[in-house]
Amino acid sequence: MTGEPRPIRPDRPDRLDLGEGIRWTGEALVLVDILQGRLLTAPQDPSAPLRTLAELPVPLGAVAPVADRPGTWIAAAGTGICLLGPDGATTWLARPEAAARPARRMNDGSADPSGRFWAGSMGYDADEDAGSLYRVDHDGTVTRVLDGITVPNGPAFTADGRAMYLADSARGIVRRYPVDPATGGLGTPTTFVTVDGGSPDGMAVDDEGGVWIAVWGTGTVRRYRPDGALDRTLRLPAAQPAGVCLQGDVLHITTARVGLTRPGPDDGALFAVRVEVPGPPAAVYRPHPGAGPGPAPAQARA
Repeated sequence: MTGEPRPIRPDRPDRLDLGEGIRWTGEALVLVDILQGRLLTAPQDPSAPLRTLAELPVPLGAVAPVADRPGTWIAAAGTGICLLGPDGATTWLARPEAAARPARRMNDGSADPSGRFWAGSMGYDADEDAGSLYRVDHDGTVTRVLDGITVPNGPAFTADGRAMYLADSARGIVRRYPVDPATGGLGTPTTFVTVDGGSPDGMAVDDEGGVWIAVWGTGTVRRYRPDGALDRTLRLPAAQPAGVCLQGDVLHITTARVGLTRPGPDDGALFAVRVEVPGPPAAVYRPHPGAGPGPAPAQARA
């Protein structure tokens, strides 16, 4: 199926500059407005405006809940990775991009089923090959695991944690990486999807292994089967879909208005669409028991 019989309409009054990183935690729907540094949550009433949970003085790319620490998040923010407490206080684990030139910021990120956190970085001007992918292990160590990416988005993981989907948005490619759940080590990637005419952005994997991808610049969100075949296309009245997540059988979609000369009335809106195949809540970051944040190291391990 390649379309929706009924127009998809926004379900909230908010319009975000760069809405991404949307996640259903099992208890709350959270998302970020990246360049505004805001962590937001969506009240149950779909007509109610978003509520701000935290506001940082740096860009906020994405968060994941921290296991057994209610109200605490691990965040891809500014030039690195931090823990964001219930009071909004930040404890930095590493700032690996602090001295990078050209200037870089963190972008999308997510936890995997084994409880690690992964996050990408990119140049502020989407400089070619300036981006990297970082992994945060259970002890809080931050390691650069990939480089030479222009605009990383995702990652998204299969339910068993043995495969990771990562978009290099500027190149229109989504790659699939084997993952060793025991170590977090990555194997040799294969090309999962090449997108023409748009850029693959945020992703989510459903219970059948289908991959939902927001395709920036096309006004579409697409579901691909595990073999990479296109299964379904949703069309939105917003040009720049940026993030997706599943709350059971409801697909939530963020969009952006940044960079548009004349944003339309629905650019930057949130959308919600009922789909046939449900998906799981977002995975959580699981630090080792008793492993506090500790002092922030000055540099991530290469």
